[in-house]
Amino acid sequence: MLFHVSEEGGIERFEPRASEGIGEPVVWAIDAARLRNYLVPRDCPRVTYYAGRDTSDADVDRFLGSSAAVLAIEREWLERVRACKLHCYHMPPGTFEFIDGCAGYFVSRVAVMPASVEVIDDPISALVQRGVELRIVSNLWPLRDAVVASSLQFSIIRMRNARSTPCPT
Repeated sequence: MLFHVSEEGGIERFEPRASEGIGEPVVWAIDAARLRNYLVPRDCPRVTYYAGRDTSDADVDRFLGSSAAVLAIEREWLERVRACKLHCYHMPPGTFEFIDGCAGYFVSRVAVMPASVEVIDDPISALVQRGVELRIVSNLWPLRDAVVASSLQFSIIRMRNARSTPCPT
């Protein structure tokens, strides 16, 4: 099963829409392993990461410690995450094509009707239940830069909404 997370409830049919990075209209879905990356409001900037096959022990120690995965957000978003109600649509995989192994992305070029929907009233508990550590930081940019330079697997989402941008070098 694949998933599509939205703050909008009652979606009975997902129609393909134009999207950045894809040259044609698509319906997006995520695999179960990376569902954790989407258990916050859509516009919430976040840095998510976990150890991959080629991740060094030093990077595990530095970034993960005993956590299997981390989702980091800025402090200003914490109350919005707490108050958010999410709808996790279960998407039948038949028409989806796998496009990104690290991020777990799938796309369908045709409309998709969800098989079911799960309402998530407490996104923080949903993260904890999936073994994800939620980290709250004042500014995501230093963490983003460090994670990108590491050997971790990562997904960096909605950074255009982050509190501030890094200083030019």
